[in-house]
Amino acid sequence: MTVHDTTSATPSSRSLAHSLPMALLKAREAVIVRFRPALRARGLTEQQWRVLRVLHATDERLRPMQLSQLTFISMPSLSRLLKTLEGRELIKRGRHVADLRGSEFGLTPEGQALVVGTLPEFEAINAEIEALLGVQNRAQLLGVLEHVVQSLGLPGEDELGTD
Repeated sequence: MTVHDTTSATPSSRSLAHSLPMALLKAREAVIVRFRPALRARGLTEQQWRVLRVLHATDERLRPMQLSQLTFISMPSLSRLLKTLEGRELIKRGRHVADLRGSEFGLTPEGQALVVGTLPEFEAINAEIEALLGVQNRAQLLGVLEHVVQSLGLPGEDELGTD
């Protein structure tokens, strides 16, 4: 067994417990795991749901770059997702009004119905999470997360990595 000299390492550089990225991933997983069964029941991945949800929330047709920025899905992954969702007839591709070479995407009636039909279940899951966290803690968490985004900013299109 090899013994490593850790005297020069700071506690936060050696411990996952003090790693902000790991803590955020753990918290994300603790939340998302509650939604996965509902997504699986509908044959959707988390990323596909994000695309559908954003298209529903914006209630307009969006270009791929806009979708990438709003869903935090890289363009190569998003291209595959869009083809899959289009093949399932949940979204439709159209020509951009100002740039006929560009595409934009919107929900089909089937996609709209899928999102609208899923939202009540997701609202119930959100209520369960709020009950477990407490209303005040949930609000505080959302406030802290928004403060992180405001303070650190969001990645630009050249910085948007993989999902």
